[in-house]
Amino acid sequence: MSGTIEQHLWRGRRGFLGRSAGGLGLAALGGLLGGEAAAGQVAAGVDVPHVLPRAKRVIFLFQSGAPSQLDLFDYKPGLRSLRGTELPDSVRQGQRLTGMTSSQSAFPVAPTMFRFRQRGSSGAWVSDLLPRTAAIADRLCFVRSMHTEAINHDPAITFFQTGAQLAGRPSLGSWLSYGLGSENSDLPAFVAMISGTGDQPLYDRLWGSGFLPTRYAGVKFRSQGDPVLYLSNPAGISREVRRGLLDDLQLLNGMRLEQTGDSEIATRIAQYEMAYRMQSSVPELTDLSSESAGTFEMYGEDSRRPGSFAWNCLMARRLCERGVRFVQLFHRGWDQHLELPKNIGLQCRMTDQPAAALVLDLEQRGLLEDTVVVWGGEFGRTVYCQGKLTSSDYGRDHHPRCFSMWLAGAGIRGGQTWGETDDFSYNIVRDPVHVHDLNATLLHLLGVDHLRLTYKFQGRHYRLTDVHGNVVRGLLV
Repeated sequence: MSGTIEQHLWRGRRGFLGRSAGGLGLAALGGLLGGEAAAGQVAAGVDVPHVLPRAKRVIFLFQSGAPSQLDLFDYKPGLRSLRGTELPDSVRQGQRLTGMTSSQSAFPVAPTMFRFRQRGSSGAWVSDLLPRTAAIADRLCFVRSMHTEAINHDPAITFFQTGAQLAGRPSLGSWLSYGLGSENSDLPAFVAMISGTGDQPLYDRLWGSGFLPTRYAGVKFRSQGDPVLYLSNPAGISREVRRGLLDDLQLLNGMRLEQTGDSEIATRIAQYEMAYRMQSSVPELTDLSSESAGTFEMYGEDSRRPGSFAWNCLMARRLCERGVRFVQLFHRGWDQHLELPKNIGLQCRMTDQPAAALVLDLEQRGLLEDTVVVWGGEFGRTVYCQGKLTSSDYGRDHHPRCFSMWLAGAGIRGGQTWGETDDFSYNIVRDPVHVHDLNATLLHLLGVDHLRLTYKFQGRHYRLTDVHGNVVRGLLV
């Protein structure tokens, strides 16, 4: 850097902080200096906890495409005698159908082909498709009465992540990052990873910050190359050179920040600094050489393959160990309109063992007591068959009126099944749980009152649960 420019720039990061703290506020610069700033720094004006927290973090195992509750968790033995009969109008109640089945001339009942058994001392009904999940049934809280508002994938997934069907709102992980901050200054507070296959796209906005400052957006970890884009230095650039370039860039950004007061410039500075620290923290995080053979056996051999659901589950545990606040795993491939028996078996073989292993691994390391694990998709599947019903095959359409999920960990009452559906798993008859209710409950476990965690945007105070949602006390210890 030339002497002329040096005369017009502040020297060093401490000098920059000293000049800018009065105008910008330390909260906006929290986390810039790693160990020099509190890792738990939260947004200015956010007063948490509101209630006694039971959890520090969340791992959400989102099964994108919507698993069939009828084939996994919601056992309806009476359907066997009704196979192929028309679903009664009294059950359908004129509810909305998708364009994929609304033109069908018949809606034949399709009972599951798979065996269910009662598991553990709790007696929870779980399909043989999920033997590892069944083995930990007494640690899980099964919710059979979930319901949502959207009937197609993208608005339903967006609704689950952001509390709104239309894009543009902050995601759950971003709200937690905004409200609770991070426990580790060298890693993002919110990490997203994707596995599986399928035609349904997963857009970056699903882990985005919406109208919150972009510093609260999730960071997507990739399965190939650098886990985070541009983490490695270009050829010929040493770590020392990169540090010097960042220092100079930071000073220039600082000048612009003081001129404009634009909070996004503060975000840019923070993200440059985070990226620099992640050059050391992420390689250590993703180096699994210290994991025992027993760990890989627990999660399955797929856990050695980057990008698999098993590898992502193991990474989720490692991220939790390092203080990451929210880990979102998206696994695609559950959209089984046709050939469900074959395809659901494939998905269960990919996900059952690692999901159960994650719960057990967290438990044996003492992390489950302050971590909430959530498993589920954006909606359920219909009891009636989409397409042709045969002796060995059936498909199921989207069904937002009822579906099943499970939760485990901090503050969750394990060994129980919550809610009940009718004999066709088509409507809820007891203890409904809306998506807003689930999100309100997750925030409550983290010490946050969902009514009080708000952000003013375009003249209105917004929150994750919009103007809805209640904490479901029956799910909690």
